[in-house]
Amino acid sequence: IGTVKPHSGFNANDDAEVLYKAMKGLGTDEAAILQLLTARSNAQRQEIKAAYKTLHGKDLVDNLKSELGGKFESLIVALMIPPIMYDVKCLRDAIKGAGTDEKVLVEILASRSPNEVSQIKSLYKREHNDDLEEDVCGDTGGHFQRMLVVLQQGIQEDLIQSDAQALFAAGEQKFGTDEGQFITILGNRSNAHLRKVFEEYRKLSGYEIEESIQRETSGTLQEVLLAVVKCARSVPGYFADSLYSAMKGAGTDDKTLIRIMASRSEVDMLDIRAEFRKRFATSLHKMIQGDTSGDYRKALLLLCGGDDA
Repeated sequence: IGTVKPHSGFNANDDAEVLYKAMKGLGTDEAAILQLLTARSNAQRQEIKAAYKTLHGKDLVDNLKSELGGKFESLIVALMIPPIMYDVKCLRDAIKGAGTDEKVLVEILASRSPNEVSQIKSLYKREHNDDLEEDVCGDTGGHFQRMLVVLQQGIQEDLIQSDAQALFAAGEQKFGTDEGQFITILGNRSNAHLRKVFEEYRKLSGYEIEESIQRETSGTLQEVLLAVVKCARSVPGYFADSLYSAMKGAGTDDKTLIRIMASRSEVDMLDIRAEFRKRFATSLHKMIQGDTSGDYRKALLLLCGGDDA
């Protein structure tokens, strides 16, 4: 369940006017902008964008970009992009930027449903006239690359028992590791199926699958395999862990914070909050409060939607 829901008395023209007034003349009313946009669903934001264009002949996102700045601007702009398009944009930036942002590739390809991944692939093709799989291959290598490709290929089910046995044979039972087997099984199966495989694996081997992955693999392959395992166990749990990592210690990984808060606010933010509270000695709300400031903080807290004591 998300924290952001469609606004019941919604009127796109009225909202467009509020935003226009907040930006016209000297100075900008950031509070009005952030309160309005965090209280509308993504679909409603698209209608506001269309109304703004009709009423004022201007692009709302361009206006927001010229009036706002920094991390606050990045967050608000992220909220204005339709969900699948946002994933496409994040992937494109991760691949085409200087160096490759592996974290983004792992996060999106491991956490989105097979149906979402296929929508992402076709929109990527339509927007950029490039093949996502080819772009990923051009930018990564080895077993890591293979796993990212397998994650784009939909689901094939096998028997729970034989999957668990194959994983055991590919790692703990042999000298060296058959990474290919880990990739095939963890990359090609549904979350519900994998949860049963992990259960069976534990009975068979005496280990949690995570322990074996940590022992048997390393580097980016290990990262993507562990992300897939976390998502199979609980997608909100995976995002709770990612948010915690983004904020713990010195400094904040704002890119990750913005990406997750923007993309999950309508999907499972309440579940992420609950998992966060269960796993850590603090709440998501308190951690955001302590780690951010200004309008950026206000907007993030509204997306978070409340504190969990």
